[in-house]
Amino acid sequence: MSQVLRGGIARLEVMTKFTLATLALASGIYTYIGVRSLLEGSPIAVFFAAIVYSAAVSVGIFAFWTYLMRFLPHIRQPSSRRLMYLAMCVGGIMILAMSAWLNAAALAGSAALQQHMAIATDEYQQRLDQAHGNALAAQGLLPDIQLASQRFSLLSDQERQSGALTGTSGSGTVVQLTAQMSSQLNALATEIDASRERIKTLFESGGKTLEKMRQLTSGTGPVEDRINEFAAQTVTLTGLIADLQQTSIAPAVKRTADDLSKSFIAPAADGRSADLVDRQNQVVTKVEQAIKSQSQALSTAADDILARPEVKPVRFVPLSTAEAVIRYAPDFLPSWAGAISLDLMPAVLIFIHSIVFAAIRREEGEERDEDAMTAGEIMRALKIYNNMQARETHAFQPAREVPNEQRNSEPAPPAPPETAKPPTNVAPITPAVGYQR
Repeated sequence: MSQVLRGGIARLEVMTKFTLATLALASGIYTYIGVRSLLEGSPIAVFFAAIVYSAAVSVGIFAFWTYLMRFLPHIRQPSSRRLMYLAMCVGGIMILAMSAWLNAAALAGSAALQQHMAIATDEYQQRLDQAHGNALAAQGLLPDIQLASQRFSLLSDQERQSGALTGTSGSGTVVQLTAQMSSQLNALATEIDASRERIKTLFESGGKTLEKMRQLTSGTGPVEDRINEFAAQTVTLTGLIADLQQTSIAPAVKRTADDLSKSFIAPAADGRSADLVDRQNQVVTKVEQAIKSQSQALSTAADDILARPEVKPVRFVPLSTAEAVIRYAPDFLPSWAGAISLDLMPAVLIFIHSIVFAAIRREEGEERDEDAMTAGEIMRALKIYNNMQARETHAFQPAREVPNEQRNSEPAPPAPPETAKPPTNVAPITPAVGYQR
């Protein structure tokens, strides 16, 4: 099994390098797209700055994972292996910081900006509806005011025709007082009714602006141009919301209601007899009480309307693609997962290599390294060993004595070298046939 595993690692070495290079290149491309949206300046400066940054990221990622893949699977000491894993974690965090979030910005930047515009549109819709509701709240007082005006008008007519209040018909003090109250309430009702058309016009204009904002959110074309137009539309809508708040008739109802009771001056009775004057004073007193009651009811209703929370204006803040991706990260988890996986995928290959080399060491033994030697290395080792044995044998042979008559004569021809014999206690080494890496 160890031979099969070693052969597989050798055959996949080129594929592994190609995979690392491809992942590093892809990360660099998406990093370039992401970082280009953050830089400002001339187009040429932005282009070269983005190219340099993305190239540095690609080279750094490729070198980092290549170093780890080369060394980590071969480290056996637990302490050294823990340090290598610590280095891998630190490097992975640095890669996420310099590349992964930019990759996510490139993958989901446009969608994140559209999400930002969609959320802003919903907020403006809520503000417009709230301002419209506050402006229309005073319209709910219109039926009561019209009913009170009609009641005073009816009393005036009845008093004029049949003397229903004082018992004496004619246009006297009571008729003038009830007609005056009817006229004031009718003027307030007319003012409230007139404000309805303006409120309707402003609300329709706000609806059209919101429609344009929705079209920009889901439209096509460069997202930067659309978001600039979107920001212009938000300014227009903010002005319409402010106009709706100022159009509310509730403050006018409050002032009119207070004036009805505070500015009431009872007219002098103009009856021709003392009995008629007394009856007129009694009716005037009752009318005054009715006016105060009506004034208090209108004032309380106006206070309830004015107590509603004021619509606070919304300020739209344009975001870059990277900022939008970070702010709305939970909505784009698949894009974040893809961006992070693109940078950290080599860690899985490193774990696979570590598992395979651990299996090889278990199969061959922790101290067996002969399988890593080539045939040439084995032959050179045998040659060195034989030479060492020959030198040792020659050193331990005794020197032969030469006779005296031969010492002064011509030198004898050299004797043929004796073949060195290995010691008997050393086993001969023969090259293993078929050994290869």
